[in-house]
Amino acid sequence: MELAFVINSVAQELTGYTTTHLALAAIKRGHRVWYIELGSFTLDRDEMVHTVATRPPRANYRSAKTLLEDLKSPKAIRERITIDTLDVLMLRYDPAQEIAAHPWVSAAPLFFARLALRHKVIVLNDPKGLRQAANKLYLELFPRWLRPRALVTRDHKDILSFLEQEGGTMVIKPLMGSGGHNVFLVRPEDAPNLHQIIDAVLSDGYALAQEYLPDAQRGDIRLFLMNGQLLEQDGKVAALYRHQSGGDMRANLTAGGFASKAHLEDIVLDMANAVRSRLVKDGMFLVGLDIAGSKLMEINVFSPGGLVGASKLMKVNFMETVLDALEYKVSLAQRDHNLANWELATL
Repeated sequence: MELAFVINSVAQELTGYTTTHLALAAIKRGHRVWYIELGSFTLDRDEMVHTVATRPPRANYRSAKTLLEDLKSPKAIRERITIDTLDVLMLRYDPAQEIAAHPWVSAAPLFFARLALRHKVIVLNDPKGLRQAANKLYLELFPRWLRPRALVTRDHKDILSFLEQEGGTMVIKPLMGSGGHNVFLVRPEDAPNLHQIIDAVLSDGYALAQEYLPDAQRGDIRLFLMNGQLLEQDGKVAALYRHQSGGDMRANLTAGGFASKAHLEDIVLDMANAVRSRLVKDGMFLVGLDIAGSKLMEINVFSPGGLVGASKLMKVNFMETVLDALEYKVSLAQRDHNLANWELATL
């Protein structure tokens, strides 16, 4: 299988990233893996999509650390490849990282990925679905009962009015954001700094103001869905409970949080069931749900992280489960050429 990951940049990849461990699992199975950076695509005169891609020089690796070291070293192989000849193209980049410096970059890979669909490359998650889910407004398409109250605006007065209606407490963050950047919990005692907080969030574009969920103070659950179902291996579900650290309200592991095993109550499973049909319709192969108490705070569809941590906590390798699914999709596509990409994405 020829497998490529679209990422922000090789230099930014870390050993603990889900993408790195997916690459390691694929290489161990004998598949060839490429890394493609944003902004490197070319639609040439031959009407094929080309790119300069990077792959590790060895045929096998024992550890993600060694794999990534080789990938970042002069030993890494950089070649011009044709996207249209790949078996699977996984879109594993974070658009929020580029929105300020390179706003054009976040959407461009989706256009090139859609062109690759003409030649039956399996693109995951489906680029048409990802266009709809490019920011946190995607959550508003799901049932009202599972979402926190929210406001999306760039108007100071609207934000102040929302805060008043919420009794002086809210969470505010950029609509396009990730990793806990510029996420604030606003309480009545924060009034002297309120305008500076709002300005900081609006500097990243639109602001998302949300109902404060007291349950989030204890942390949140990152729950993984694959093919619209709970991601499971040997009867164990891919999920983890992300705790806050040092009083920081952000439970993101990249923002200093830490993880433990997650207990999946019925309400969590009900939420997974409630979002399933929409995710399948939108061709969302691998998704991370962020759940606090009885509310779904976020749906991560581009590059949901934490699967490595979930594997360690549950003592199974969920990367193998994902690779099984990718191999099945490739074999299915070879047998049935009439399947649309969004269908293949969740079969």
